[in-house]
Amino acid sequence: MKSAVPRALLRGARCGRLQLNNRFVSTTHVSHVHRSSLRTTSKLTSISPRLVQQHNQSRNLSTTARLRNEAVSEEDDYKRKWSTPLAKQLAAAIQLTGPVPLASYMRMCLTADIGGYYTGAIEKDRDQFGLKGDFVTSPEISQVFGELIGIWFVTEWLAQGKQSRGVELIEVGPGRGTLMDDVLRTIQNFPSMANSIDAIYMVEASPELRVAQKNLLCGEDAPMSESKVGYHSVCKYGGLPIVWTETIKSIPIVSEKMPFIVAHEFFDALPIHAFELVSVPASQSTSPPAETDKSSPSSKTSTSTLQWREMLVSPTPRGSTHESLKTPASQSRDTPVPDFQLTLAPSSTRHALYLPESSPRYRALKSSVGAGALLEVCPDASLYASDFSARIGGSPQHPKSKPSGAALILDYGPGDGTIPTNSLRGIRRHKRVSPFAEPGLTDLSADVDFAAIAEAAMRASEGVEVHGPVAQGDFLELMGIRERASVLAKKAAEKDGEEAGKNVDKAWKRLVDRGPNGMGKIYQAMAILPENEGRRRPVGFGGDVVV
Repeated sequence: MKSAVPRALLRGARCGRLQLNNRFVSTTHVSHVHRSSLRTTSKLTSISPRLVQQHNQSRNLSTTARLRNEAVSEEDDYKRKWSTPLAKQLAAAIQLTGPVPLASYMRMCLTADIGGYYTGAIEKDRDQFGLKGDFVTSPEISQVFGELIGIWFVTEWLAQGKQSRGVELIEVGPGRGTLMDDVLRTIQNFPSMANSIDAIYMVEASPELRVAQKNLLCGEDAPMSESKVGYHSVCKYGGLPIVWTETIKSIPIVSEKMPFIVAHEFFDALPIHAFELVSVPASQSTSPPAETDKSSPSSKTSTSTLQWREMLVSPTPRGSTHESLKTPASQSRDTPVPDFQLTLAPSSTRHALYLPESSPRYRALKSSVGAGALLEVCPDASLYASDFSARIGGSPQHPKSKPSGAALILDYGPGDGTIPTNSLRGIRRHKRVSPFAEPGLTDLSADVDFAAIAEAAMRASEGVEVHGPVAQGDFLELMGIRERASVLAKKAAEKDGEEAGKNVDKAWKRLVDRGPNGMGKIYQAMAILPENEGRRRPVGFGGDVVV
């Protein structure tokens, strides 16, 4: 790719800088060097034309050799064997811009148009879910999970006055559509609520998954039309309209509506920024001074300070091995060597200056932990939590005279308010692998900061309150999973034999397993409800059914 260097140079020229191998040089400085060379040549001319000629030849040969070496280096990088097409694309982007934030890397890996894990699959008939995929989710393990989510929405509808119309069901990150299918089938047993539903919204960025959801919820022969809002079809349950959107912002916020929102294993896939708190020695430069600041020509500190540094993603050195990169023993090495690695930014990035200061919990780390403290922040999680709250409780931009609706969030992460650290993980074919191996083919996720979600939700609307998180095992037990599964196991045994009944029993127990790595312990449930001054707790969070 001989045009790689010229393209890089042209890109730098447009922004007022020349770029060679990711080193930026001010064009004004380059111009100064050229003028200095001319002055040197003028002096040499008065001495000896032959010396001038030798000097110019030497200078030109030196410049030519340097450019040739840089071109060869970039061409070698281009020819490097990357594990996936997306890895090659990411490396090319990093070569132009320099190391990128972890959040940018995650976003590209999961949702890139070409080669993204969810949105640009490069494997034919690929399915991320189930035994043949990379991981199994709770709705795929047992139908009881989705049924109880449906029951939870029914209890909230009853407790909030049984609104006869204007109900919206919204799911973010619907996967195959299994959860919504179980929820809708369950709600059909409560005709009054089923008739109050105006529409179903599915927030899904993947074209392939949208089709899978449509086939399950509407039928394979059901048509799907497109509009400015998204994609439309008609549900097999009651002929309800279903709308697919790529972002929740495409769903109108209407004060008269009662939204019931579910986010199951959605927040864990949102991109995170990672930071480390470092001690900056006295006299070391911090951030550059503002252009308008004439008071100080230097930004050097007089005393050591604690500053956040962002963890950035850059390519691994050529010839790296799992051993040289020290791939953890907890991660399978049955994959290609990771294409990328985390490096610490040498100075404060714009994210490092803002995100760690965005919450009192984060700011407290400077005094409680000090240098070496680690921090993960997910700005997108706060945006979604704020959106949920605005729909339920209203906001200054979207006033709501009477808060209504509910959001149920089920995901994995610390339930005690601990801030997640070092939680980024890669999963491929049901094994933990390096999150930097085979980008686009590896699922990426990180622990959810439930306390940050609660903080964002309460800040976004005065009309909501937050309950939880509580362990998934406790939530499902309180919702009656044992009793419902017992009925299903008995029916399965009568219809398909004793083994079928045992499988049903085994499945629900897996969902509530409270062992060290059990789903009932590491998964948490959190609810966002209309503010009621603590007079009522929702079912599954210590409350009873209110009719």
